[in-house]
Amino acid sequence: MLLRATGLTKRFGGVKALRGVDIAFEAGAVHSIIGPNGAGKSTLLNVLSGICRPDEGEIFFDGRNLGGRASHAFAAAGIGRTFQNLQVFFNMSALENVMVGRYLHERCGLASTLLRTPKMRRAENLSREEAAELMRYVGLQDYLSADADAMPYGALKRLEIARALATKPKLMLLDEPAAGLNPTEALALDDLIVSLTARSITVVLVEHNMRLVMGVSDHILVLDYGRKLAEGPAQAIRNDPKVIEAYLGSAVAHDGSFSDAIAGAVAVAVEMHR
Repeated sequence: MLLRATGLTKRFGGVKALRGVDIAFEAGAVHSIIGPNGAGKSTLLNVLSGICRPDEGEIFFDGRNLGGRASHAFAAAGIGRTFQNLQVFFNMSALENVMVGRYLHERCGLASTLLRTPKMRRAENLSREEAAELMRYVGLQDYLSADADAMPYGALKRLEIARALATKPKLMLLDEPAAGLNPTEALALDDLIVSLTARSITVVLVEHNMRLVMGVSDHILVLDYGRKLAEGPAQAIRNDPKVIEAYLGSAVAHDGSFSDAIAGAVAVAVEMHR
C-alpha cells in the first residue's frame, strides 16, 4: 500500500470530525472519498497532508511513518494537494504560481539567489520551463503569460492542479476540483484525473459530483459523521443500502430499488447538500 492510516481521530472542541478511520490506498489508482456534508472528508485530507495533526492514529506513506510531522514534511515525502477553496497567489502570474510548487526541489542557496549567479539563473529558467510544461499539460497553454487575478475560476482550479504537480508528488489529494465548474469544465476533468495515474501518480479525490466520481474511481471510500461507512468499487458503492440511506434516508434505502434512477437521485441529493 502506498498510504496506510489506522485509527485516525480528529476533534475540534467537542466535535469529533474523524472517528477511528482506517484507510489503505494502493499505488496507481484513483481513490475517491464521498459522503454528505460534515462527514469529515476535507478533515481527512487535511490530516493526510499534515495540515491538521490527528489526535489519535498513525499515517504511513511509502513505508515511512509521518506521524507528528509538519505539512512540509508530507509534501517532501511526495504528497501534493489542491484545496476546496482556492489557495492561489493572486499577486503573482500564473506561471509563478506553478513555480512555487517547485520550491522543495530547488537547490540554490541564499547567496546564489542574492547574487543572481549563473547557477541560480539556470535553475530559474529550468523552473520556468517545467512550470510552463505543466500548465500545458493541464490545458492552460492560453494563460502562460496571464496574471492569476485575470484568470477565470475554472482555469484557476486547473492552475492549482499544475502547482501541485510541480511538487512532483507520488500521491495527489484533490479536494473538490469540480466544485463551481460548469458542466463542460467538469466533464473535461475526467481525462485529466485519469491521466495522472499514467504519470505514476496515485489520486485521492474528494468530490460531490457523482458523475465524475463514478466515472474515474477505482475505489471509493464513504464517510458519514466521521466514520467509515463503506468502501469498494464504484458499482458496489452506488448500490449499497447504507450509502443510499446516508444520503436519502432509510425509507428509500430499504425499498429494494437500487437502479440507475436511485444513483441519479444520490447525485442530485449530493448537489443539493453542497
